[in-house]
Amino acid sequence: MHFLKSDITKINKLEEIPYLPIEFFKHFKITTGHFLPEIVFESSSTSGIGISKHHVKSTSWYQTAFNKSFEFNIQKPELFCHLALLPSYLERENSSLVFQINEFIQKSNYKESGFFLYNHQELAERIRQNEDHQIPTILWGVTYALINFSEAFHLELKHTQIIETGGMKGKRKEIVRDELHALLKSAFQLNAIGGEYGMTELMSQAYSLSNGLYQCPPWMKITTREINDPLTPINNYKNGVLNIIDLANLNSCAFIATSDIGKVHPNGQFEVLGRLDNSDTRGCNLLV
Repeated sequence: MHFLKSDITKINKLEEIPYLPIEFFKHFKITTGHFLPEIVFESSSTSGIGISKHHVKSTSWYQTAFNKSFEFNIQKPELFCHLALLPSYLERENSSLVFQINEFIQKSNYKESGFFLYNHQELAERIRQNEDHQIPTILWGVTYALINFSEAFHLELKHTQIIETGGMKGKRKEIVRDELHALLKSAFQLNAIGGEYGMTELMSQAYSLSNGLYQCPPWMKITTREINDPLTPINNYKNGVLNIIDLANLNSCAFIATSDIGKVHPNGQFEVLGRLDNSDTRGCNLLV
């Protein structure tokens, strides 16, 4: 605030609150006050630029945030069998996404829930069994793993939703979202592919059930700023860089400036269209 020459005592409206560049989580410990974190979540580092660290004061508060985010957009997580195809996340420690999905698996009403690394044959058999027993299932997957799975197995899914978490992780050539969703819909005979928009630096998540339009929970809001002027907000629903307000970030920063390019629609839903040049590739968002 000092370097921006902004006086917090004179802020009277939302547009006057500055957003913290998300890159700060790579270089500084972002906290409100001093506390011993119960866990420190770390981002992946596919670009070699460095990792973001989110010092979380309370894991139970994080559990509340992601459970309520899911419940607001979909249903109670325990009502689904959760199958997770997240190899790149499982192969490193302190992934916030793995923490979240593990919670869903543990509280699920279905013992068939679980993580899968590269055992695609076992995953296909589990999905077939769930389909035969009409078990409501969610298949969570990092993008490149879902593509690999779809190339090896073509399944007719009637009781299974796919939620992609984004990210090629340098494993495959990047493709646009529409191409990805068309590929997955064809392979699994689905009408829509879902998505989760979240990241290491956030406590909450937004979800898309179709068409790449994300819906935030009530305590989370997306705004946009000018691409060439990070301090100038956009109010007329045109393309810009996404800013995030996540009020669940009580102990870090609730106002974050991302490097994602997107558009906010009049109903509050938003879409992700790409990333700023020279920004690092991230795992928990959609593709360029």
